[in-house]
Amino acid sequence: MFASDRARKGKKLSNADWVSGTDPEANIARMKDGTTHLAYKPEHAVDLDTGAVVAAEIHPADQGDTATLSATLRAAAANLASVDRAPSTAETAELIADRGYRSRALLKDLDGGVWKTRIAEPQRTAFLRWHGDTEARDAVYANRNRLRSAVGKQSMRRRVEIVERSFAHNLERGGMRRTWLRGRENVHHLAGHNLGIMMRLLIGAGTPKEAAARGRALLLVHYRADTLAIVVLFLDEPGPGILMLTGTAKPT
Repeated sequence: MFASDRARKGKKLSNADWVSGTDPEANIARMKDGTTHLAYKPEHAVDLDTGAVVAAEIHPADQGDTATLSATLRAAAANLASVDRAPSTAETAELIADRGYRSRALLKDLDGGVWKTRIAEPQRTAFLRWHGDTEARDAVYANRNRLRSAVGKQSMRRRVEIVERSFAHNLERGGMRRTWLRGRENVHHLAGHNLGIMMRLLIGAGTPKEAAARGRALLLVHYRADTLAIVVLFLDEPGPGILMLTGTAKPT
């Protein structure tokens, strides 16, 4: 009985042949342990200077990295524009990514734009052939030169440390990889990550539990015409006890 079932034709299904009746947005995807499940694909755009997640997009699980990067970059640019930090041709932004995002078409599309690519390359044993596509050749070699520079090597080390941290905190420690949810709108999960970074900056503790262990603190937020003042008053901590941050902001 088992042998005949293994030989049965038509046992495997693809996303083109079948749609879930309870979660039509989910797609069949292969997990890291080799099993297949209905899943979504999270993709994070992380600021390497602060560790904050600039964009947290949820894509169909059957799409590759090169197919989803453009949508994530658009979301990151829109979020940065809301705080007047959007990249431009005059002030480009570094795009650091692993080799899964590398393709000739993608590098050619991004070359000369607002994103300066430093995308890792796989190891190759043969010469590259361009078949007359000089634009792709120039984009690939420019990306390679930026990647091999001292800045590029340091950026790749920071990518491994900073970018992977958001996945470890949310998917592994946070349990999102083992959480069963239906509907793409229910899968967004990065607000707590950025809030923890803000808490660590303001009061020195990134979680409520750590803040409770450190002592009591009062967080005072005062809005004026176009200025946001944040005052953190530590009640049980040694030292001056007052931290005050001011900056321009538009009250909402």
